[in-house]
Amino acid sequence: MIAMSTPDFAMLTPDDLVTGEAVALDLPPATVGARMGSGLIDVAVMLTVAVLVFFLTFVATADTDGALQHVALVCSFIVVFLVYPTTMETITHGKSFGKLALGLRVVRDDGGTVSAQQSFVRALIGIVEIYALYGGPAFFSCLISSRGKRIGDHAAGTYVVRDRVKLALPPPARMPMALAGWAAVADIGTPPVGLTLAVRQYLARVPTLDPASRERLGAMLATRMWAYVAPAPPPGTTPWDFLAAVSVARRERDLARLHRDETLRARLTDRPR
Repeated sequence: MIAMSTPDFAMLTPDDLVTGEAVALDLPPATVGARMGSGLIDVAVMLTVAVLVFFLTFVATADTDGALQHVALVCSFIVVFLVYPTTMETITHGKSFGKLALGLRVVRDDGGTVSAQQSFVRALIGIVEIYALYGGPAFFSCLISSRGKRIGDHAAGTYVVRDRVKLALPPPARMPMALAGWAAVADIGTPPVGLTLAVRQYLARVPTLDPASRERLGAMLATRMWAYVAPAPPPGTTPWDFLAAVSVARRERDLARLHRDETLRARLTDRPR
């Protein structure tokens, strides 16, 4: 039987990012140079958009009174410096023309996709720190921050990562021979995605963990996974063997289900000639 234990996050390095599901993510922050390069491209695009919008506004309001022209100018300013960057960043999931060119992306502090509200906060503060103050506060903030955050990132809870870094997935876990028979007949439910990812990362790091951290973290994850598995594994099963057996069994069952679905689909769509 697997005993419960107090969670221990000693396995995480200072550069690891931990989500709300206790999943460590390796998302390398963008360098200051890369951010400056993407920022210059974005400023050039922004100025182009501003010239076009302000020109169209001037043409449309040329024959109107001064008050209406003033309102149109304010609306144009809002469109250029707030609506455009917020919309662009939201629909591209954290990218702009500059970030697309240099392979960067804005993410939440927990590594998730940036929201429209966070993009709006970044754009709003960017008016002051980038355009009004010529990027000075943003530059020094990026130098000081360990993740290269500008002031808008601190306010919005975001940072910029290198999006073109190749992801090397660890090899899948192997079924412990002693648990193969138990896993074949065990009733295994569907755990939350966060728990599944945490188990996958733990199993990949088991060989590099010290015994105390391996035991404590394994017990924590096994205790959470136990709610989705019945019956209990044989007495004396280690947490990592239990988690590996559950992970492999779920993977094999999912592959078998996908194969059955594909076979059925092919049989139903196969028409005699």
